[in-house]
Amino acid sequence: MAEPEFNARGVLIERWPRSLTTAGQVLIQDGRLALLTSYGRVIDSAPLRAVRAARPWFAGSGSTVATVNGIRYRLTMGQRGRRPDATALARRFMETVSRAGHD
Repeated sequence: MAEPEFNARGVLIERWPRSLTTAGQVLIQDGRLALLTSYGRVIDSAPLRAVRAARPWFAGSGSTVATVNGIRYRLTMGQRGRRPDATALARRFMETVSRAGHD
């Protein structure tokens, strides 16, 4: 198994209108995106080429919206400890998803 291309823990994962986990994990590895609960249970997973990500106007700088298997999830990075690098994590997540769509 290769090193993850992207790995963020402590992520608030929401599927409107409710929160699915407040300390989840977003993992991109081997060409797949996985959204995981704090216990490691898979919320959703898809090939990276089938995932869309954007930063909506209504979200903070550390948030993104990812569409996985036709379902929209709001991902708020850095929830645990309110990490100051949440904006950088969100940007890196979107760049990683974008790169996969252009390969």
